[in-house]
Amino acid sequence: MSSIIFMGTPDFSVVVLKGLLAAGYDIKAVVTQPDKPVGRKHKLTPSPVKAFASEAGLEVLQPVKISGSPEAARIQALQPDFIITAAFGQFLPMSVLNAAKIAAVNVHGSLLPKYRGGAPIQMAIMNGERKTGITIMYMAKKMDAGDMLAQAAIPIETTDTSGSIFEKLSQVGSKLLLETLPKIAAGTIVPKAQDPDKVTIAYNLTPEQEVLDFTHTASQLDRQIRALNPDPGAYTYFEGQRLKVWLAKVVDVPNDGALPGTVLIKNKKELIISTGSELESLALLELQPAGKAKMPVAAFLNGLGQQLEVGTPFIEKIPGGGTHH
Repeated sequence: MSSIIFMGTPDFSVVVLKGLLAAGYDIKAVVTQPDKPVGRKHKLTPSPVKAFASEAGLEVLQPVKISGSPEAARIQALQPDFIITAAFGQFLPMSVLNAAKIAAVNVHGSLLPKYRGGAPIQMAIMNGERKTGITIMYMAKKMDAGDMLAQAAIPIETTDTSGSIFEKLSQVGSKLLLETLPKIAAGTIVPKAQDPDKVTIAYNLTPEQEVLDFTHTASQLDRQIRALNPDPGAYTYFEGQRLKVWLAKVVDVPNDGALPGTVLIKNKKELIISTGSELESLALLELQPAGKAKMPVAAFLNGLGQQLEVGTPFIEKIPGGGTHH
C-alpha cells in the first residue's frame, strides 16, 4: 500500500486521516499546527489531528512555519508516495510538495474554482450558496490553483451551520479521496484545469465579519450566524458587553417602520428584532452573554433580558462609544 505524509489540523482532517488508516495506507508521519492556548486559562491544547495521531502511535510534526524548517527536511527524508493535505492551515513550499514520489494532493472544501482559500465553507453559507462540496486536486505553488482530480457536491440546507457542513464534507472528502488515490497511482485519472474566469476567493474571516449589522436583511443575518457557528461566533452588543448569537431564524414579521435593531416582539419564549428587511425580522434562539454559557433565548429573557421592552433598541452602547445597528 502507498505511503503517505498527512497534513491537517481540525476535526475535518481527523475523519480523512482515519479513513486512510482504515484503508491500510502507510502513514509515515502526520503534520499539524502547533499546540495553541485555549480558554480563559490559556491551556496549551493540541489540535484534534495531533490528539488522534498521538493515540494512534503516529509520528507527529508541528512546524510553526514549514518552509525551511527541520520538519520540512524530515518530510523530504521520508520520501512518501503521497503528501495529502486536508485543512492543514499553512502554505507548502515546492520543496515539500516535490518530496512526494507520486503526487501532492489536497482535499478542499469547495467546488473549485469557486472559493479558493481558507474559509470556503463559511463563505458559501454566508453568500447563500445552495450547494458546496469537495474537490480533490493536485497541489500547486499558487493557493488552491492545482488541476482538479475529482469532485462531489452536497446541498446546503437552510438550517446548516459551518459545523454541520464540515461534518458532512469530512465524510464526503474521506470517501472521495479513497476512491481517487488508486486512480492517481495507476495513472488512469485525467486532471482538469480550473477555469480562471470562474475563480472566487474565500479569504480567512476577519474580526469585522463577526459583528452583526441589523441594517442587513434578516436572511443575511441568519446566514452570517450559521456561517460563524461553531467558530468564532457572530455577536452584537448588549448592555455594553458582547452578546454572541449562536442560533436565529428568519420570521415573517414586518418591521412597521421600526429602525433596524428594535425589539418588535418579546414574551417569555420569543425575542424578535427588526432588521433591514421590511417584511422579515430575526428571531433570536440561542445566545451567550459575556462570561456565561450558551443559553436558549427563554433563559436570557428570564435573566439579563428582563428589562427589554418592545419598541426599544436591542443593540446598546458599545465600549468606546457609538452603537451597532
